[in-house]
Amino acid sequence: MWTSKKEKGGSETYIPTRGISLVKYMSLRKRTPTAIVLLALVFVCIQYSSDLVFFIVIQALVLASLWEFYNLASRRKHAPQRILGFAVALIIAFSFYFEAFPLGLAVFAALLLCGVYYVFAMNKLEKLMSFAPSIALTFFGALFVSFTLNHFIYLRQEHGSKWIYFLLAVIVIGDTGAYFIGKPFGRHKLAPLASPHKTWEGSVAGLVFACLGGIAAQQIFLPEAVLWKAAVFAFIVHVVAQFSDPLESLFKRAAGVKDSSNILPGHGGFLDRIDSMILAAPFYYYLLIYIGMT
Repeated sequence: MWTSKKEKGGSETYIPTRGISLVKYMSLRKRTPTAIVLLALVFVCIQYSSDLVFFIVIQALVLASLWEFYNLASRRKHAPQRILGFAVALIIAFSFYFEAFPLGLAVFAALLLCGVYYVFAMNKLEKLMSFAPSIALTFFGALFVSFTLNHFIYLRQEHGSKWIYFLLAVIVIGDTGAYFIGKPFGRHKLAPLASPHKTWEGSVAGLVFACLGGIAAQQIFLPEAVLWKAAVFAFIVHVVAQFSDPLESLFKRAAGVKDSSNILPGHGGFLDRIDSMILAAPFYYYLLIYIGMT
């Protein structure tokens, strides 16, 4: 089926609508330019930036995503402490950049900072009711975003840019396959509460496309890697990514919103864009450390 759209001057433009509605087509037109710009910026940053600049960019992404996370929590009046959370996120991040500041010490320092802050901040009885959700969301939010995403620092420092390209290819191509197959053909809901639009059909398609993306990335970027290992890595990494995405979505559903923000046209917010990476990036890193692909 084709839908015609009248243009100025009397001419008509025909838009293919088989398998995808006009609304979805227009959404795709809105998403594509943003995706191209984001991918270009990501490539330039990964390929050409210094270690310090790369670290700073990752922290900017972490803080932007954390701001959106705290906004979601604030919609339910849980009162996370943003500045405190940013400080915790940066303390954790420093452990990924400075060898003399190990992660265990960073987590303790962050926990100590939270403890001191709340002991002094909880100075009125009416504040006590918000203490538990506030400290839990403040600390967890920083850990959830900063600890996970900063594994990109380790990936780049210890393995190199090409190994990050492999991860991005698996996630992006897998998610793209899941979207284009799941939208028109998906019938069975995967996680109805967390992600109402995700289906088992889309999930299977995502895994197939992720494997194809992993094989292509191995051929282009990682000829030293074993082909079958690349396919297996791609499969299991995307399985983890498929849990990471709805986990982030649960926070949005709890807040009663569809997207974490609307800062990225057609893509929602920063937290929406990195949701699959939150669990997939550290999982992929530890696969490389303990199993290896070569």
